[in-house]
Amino acid sequence: MAVSADRPDGGRRTFLHRAGTVSAGFVLLGWGTRATASAQGEEQVSANEDLMREHGVLKRALLIYRDAMHRLDGQEDMPPDALASTAKLIKRFIEEYHEKQEEEYLFPRFEKAGQHVALVRTLRLQHQRGRERTNAIIQLATPASVKDAATRAQLVQHISAFVRMYEPHEAREDTVLFPAFQKLVSKNEYAALGEQFERNERQMFGGDGFDMAVDTVAGLEKQLGIYDLAQFTPPPVSEGHR
Repeated sequence: MAVSADRPDGGRRTFLHRAGTVSAGFVLLGWGTRATASAQGEEQVSANEDLMREHGVLKRALLIYRDAMHRLDGQEDMPPDALASTAKLIKRFIEEYHEKQEEEYLFPRFEKAGQHVALVRTLRLQHQRGRERTNAIIQLATPASVKDAATRAQLVQHISAFVRMYEPHEAREDTVLFPAFQKLVSKNEYAALGEQFERNERQMFGGDGFDMAVDTVAGLEKQLGIYDLAQFTPPPVSEGHR
């Protein structure tokens, strides 16, 4: 499956070079080969904006998970490679990168300051539980498993538990933790952390991990026929139901 970015080149940051079209599987395993961003002329992204944009990738992955649950529950065709690729995207970009940023740079500062300690404790536990579910989904997302009624049911259970947890999880971070974080640290420290996140991202992915993740999730949406945003627009309310 070819994956391409259906977005203007000036997106989040400007690159000196972009690699050609790559398969979703290659992107997920190696995250492609892209030159690092130019040190000049970049769009500066704050720490919170970085984290919230990454949540946008997770939201799109959760949409794929919801589509997968519908298909698996309804005995409809669900390409196991698309489900496995979505779980691997979550594992690589969200769990091994995004959540590690939170666990290393945000959570300790709240714990040290004695602020939102109970919330942070819950978020840490949910990170752990999410990784367990992701590993189970990757293990079960095989052609044989999706054909077997028992393992299909297990897959739906794991996916449902993941979605049910992460929708409120990311919403609480976006509306409580991240705004409080910007107030918790100084302006200089906040700006420095945004730059640190950028360095960490390039070091881990060899380029703009966010762009790569968006390319990947868009390709998976196209494979499943849920990429076109217009399809989610409801019809107008009839006169009799207003």
